[in-house]
Amino acid sequence: MSEFKFPIGYHKFHKNQLFNFQLNRWYSLGYTRFRDMEEAGKKIGSFRDWKFQMLKLAEEAVSENRLMNAAFYYRAAEFYVTSKDPDKESLYDRFIELFYEAFEKEEIGRHKVPYENAFLPALRIPPASQKKGTILIHGGFDSFIEEWYSMMKYFSNHGYEVIGFEGPGQGAALRKYGLPLRHEWERPTRAILDYFNPVSITLLGLSMGGWFALRAAAFEPRIDLVIASGHAIDYMKSMNPLFRHIHLWCIRHCRNFMDRMAVLKFEKREGMASWVVDHLKYITKKDQTLDALEIYLLMNEKNIHSELVKQDVLILTGREDHFIPFKMHDMQVRALTNARSVTDRVFTKEEHAQNHCQTGNVGLALDVMGEWIARMSERD
Repeated sequence: MSEFKFPIGYHKFHKNQLFNFQLNRWYSLGYTRFRDMEEAGKKIGSFRDWKFQMLKLAEEAVSENRLMNAAFYYRAAEFYVTSKDPDKESLYDRFIELFYEAFEKEEIGRHKVPYENAFLPALRIPPASQKKGTILIHGGFDSFIEEWYSMMKYFSNHGYEVIGFEGPGQGAALRKYGLPLRHEWERPTRAILDYFNPVSITLLGLSMGGWFALRAAAFEPRIDLVIASGHAIDYMKSMNPLFRHIHLWCIRHCRNFMDRMAVLKFEKREGMASWVVDHLKYITKKDQTLDALEIYLLMNEKNIHSELVKQDVLILTGREDHFIPFKMHDMQVRALTNARSVTDRVFTKEEHAQNHCQTGNVGLALDVMGEWIARMSERD
């Protein structure tokens, strides 16, 4: 496959944004079929329905030798199963198996980068033409590096060496090598840089990965350019202010009670909050809800160290991102007081890119990134 097509449009596959965003997510990245997402959306009313419908689509795709589609339907099925579901690991394994089978003719270098007595998974794609530089890509809260392959391929086709990696708490770094999520992202980034020794480096962090990328850039001078898309500068401040203050007070003064209440509120119900808490416990390898939520306390505007970032920075934000309040955009731009330059881009509904990480028009976001990288490189 020489290149991917990124469809334009954020569709109403489901009335509930909990399901609708995920149906749009892999479709916008070029991996799934419109009619499959549309049909599944009509039949999903619960997480159980989600898993059933995604597995049905996956099996149909396998029978028709549509391996890329099948891989991402298994990925979708895995997404909303809880950490206690016995199928969670096997669904991940099936996704990985089919992904690499689907792209077996592509030039994808798979690496295991040594890191703290374990490994970080990394993919390297060579440039399709004369090398312009290197782009490092990683995600954040819930992504696997294979999901960003279509974006990696875009940059490869434009002359860049592209290295995608998973840090602690992500993909195989968690599932196969037991590394829980940590906020000090400069550590895995440093390991990747030491292993590959790239030059002319752009670090691209997607979703919560934007926070990680800026944190890494603050402590890693080998990075030349930084792109952050769809993150909050402070994850506690992205919550409702009253809830935030109550949450902080209870953590300090009535932790046991709050743990019991968290089980009743999050683990006995189904919805976005219950999924987030379950996934957070899974990626941090914490048994107690409040222990897992402490990563949000650490991912604040102080610990991101925006004032230490000295690179050229591009901040990308969807105007109607349902995960991240828009106020986070301005807070982040203002905080980059010592950056060499700061460029910010807000995507709108008219561009079909107003959603989280520009889901609905990924191609436009990639063009904006590519043009900015080229402009910064030409200036030097």
